[in-house]
Amino acid sequence: MIGFLVRILGNSVAIYAAIYFVPGFVINGSIKEFLLAGILLGLLNKIVKPPIKLLTMPLIILTLGLFLVVINALMLWLVDYTFDFVIIESITALVWATVVVAVVNGVINVFSKIVD
Repeated sequence: MIGFLVRILGNSVAIYAAIYFVPGFVINGSIKEFLLAGILLGLLNKIVKPPIKLLTMPLIILTLGLFLVVINALMLWLVDYTFDFVIIESITALVWATVVVAVVNGVINVFSKIVD
């Protein structure tokens, strides 16, 4: 349970970093909206992402893992599709926001394992 809460907080921080670094990726609102987007992204990554990864395993292997960026972009796009306050203006913004979210989540995961 604590790990999932750390993941939600990490997703919220990662989304904030994406807003800061990626033009065309906007969240209109306050901390509540960041947390809602982080919660939904965490749930999508926990529930929806594993079956999609299983179904697309041949593509993931064929592209040496690069197709995972497409899957992560799909998860971020689903957050945009679900909430009106999340705005992704272009495919380029979506791809760069996906990269930023992945990097920030990776850094947070490394530090959370050190703390444990």
